[in-house]
Amino acid sequence: MTAKPVRLASLSEQDLLCPVCCEVFSHPVLLKCGHNSCKECLQKLWEWKGGRECPVCQTASPSARPPINLVLKIAADRFTESRARPGGECLLHNEKLKLFCRDDEEPICVVCQASKQHKVHACYPVEEAALERKIEVSAKLDSLQKHLKILNKTKEDWEETKYYIKSQADQTERQMKEEFERFHQILREEEKNRVAKLRQEEETNTQVMCIKLEYIKERIATVTDAIGEVETAVQADDVKFLQDYKKTKSRTKCPLGEPECIRGILIDAAKHLGSLKFEIWKKMADIVQKVPITLDPNTAQSNLSFSEEFSSVRYSSKKRLPDNPERLASRISVLGATGFTSGRHSWTVEVGQSRDWYIGVARESIKRKSAIFLNPAEGFWVIGLCNGETYWAQTCPRMRLAVKRERKPWRITVELDYDRGKVLFLNAVDSTLIHMFREKFTERIFPYFSPGMYEEGNTSSPLTICPLTIAVEVLDQIKIP
Repeated sequence: MTAKPVRLASLSEQDLLCPVCCEVFSHPVLLKCGHNSCKECLQKLWEWKGGRECPVCQTASPSARPPINLVLKIAADRFTESRARPGGECLLHNEKLKLFCRDDEEPICVVCQASKQHKVHACYPVEEAALERKIEVSAKLDSLQKHLKILNKTKEDWEETKYYIKSQADQTERQMKEEFERFHQILREEEKNRVAKLRQEEETNTQVMCIKLEYIKERIATVTDAIGEVETAVQADDVKFLQDYKKTKSRTKCPLGEPECIRGILIDAAKHLGSLKFEIWKKMADIVQKVPITLDPNTAQSNLSFSEEFSSVRYSSKKRLPDNPERLASRISVLGATGFTSGRHSWTVEVGQSRDWYIGVARESIKRKSAIFLNPAEGFWVIGLCNGETYWAQTCPRMRLAVKRERKPWRITVELDYDRGKVLFLNAVDSTLIHMFREKFTERIFPYFSPGMYEEGNTSSPLTICPLTIAVEVLDQIKIP
């Protein structure tokens, strides 16, 4: 069925009512069957039904975006205007509305100005008042539009984060299954339980993101509606604009707070994959390895890549990652997955033949997105090697370390004594002291790693956390005679 041409003169008030909301059409769209509906009403109906059918005759629509019926829109707009607008005249005195009362913020006639209600009020011509208030509303409209851009950008970021959670969960599962396959006969049930926990975390985090996205969509819709109404009001003639001024002004006062910063939403891959062998060592009858520190990929700069169990890190090609609050974007570095607030802790890092690196500890509150200096004032207690030659303690100012070339360490042990406020760096080969920091720690401290960049076109040498050797032995029972 094809649509018949419609003439304005042939339309009655009944012809201007939407079959869905039963109100005068707002942006009517023309379906292939010839029936019309408000664009917004039709989209909501289709989403609810899960199909594209005409609300009148149920004929399927071939297009998801039917065209606007311009003739019907003009007729509906004229009808709405004629019904709502009193023709620019005072309803009490039938005089032209030529003045604007600043006190009551409404257009009035000259008779109203002389009345008891307005005679002590400040009044001036509608043209002057309209210009002044259009400038005022336009400024607020600009603020709304800027805020809408922020909301839309946040929505895009959150959409990417939601998809990344799925991708990250899938990748984590693949690595997890590879690890389990090596011990499949012993670890089948363990594998099943861990995958279930991973999927539960994915579902929970995805549900949180869906709720957050629905909220941001609602805010976007609210701001968009406000912008549309304000734009329409600003484009109206002066009298109409001033008649609706109070309502228009109120629509510009929607909350403009910054979008929420969602923390801790990414999959905790370190929990699922970090030190996997150690978690199941009791089920093994052989020797297993455990690293004392697991790296946290959710804190890593986007050029870093890791070994399967997050015990080794190196510089590589850049990856597309969410800019989540935990991620270190200002430096090519990564933190350990576990922080410390007390006790003594140590780990040994194999630096190998790397020409550039920094290792040590950092406090939890370090700046992760802006430029920083690696020194205690910024929350870092680290040492490093530059250009394969010079060792530095990153004090303020930094201090050159006396390390002889023939005793160049390839493994360095980091010892953190939180309670006594000490960070020691030792040559793991002979336990000689390289440097020691003293500090009074007041917050959680994390291991810090920064590998060198590309070396002559190749990826950098990795920084590797050396494993602890743990032997699982069965002791003979001692019998007492």
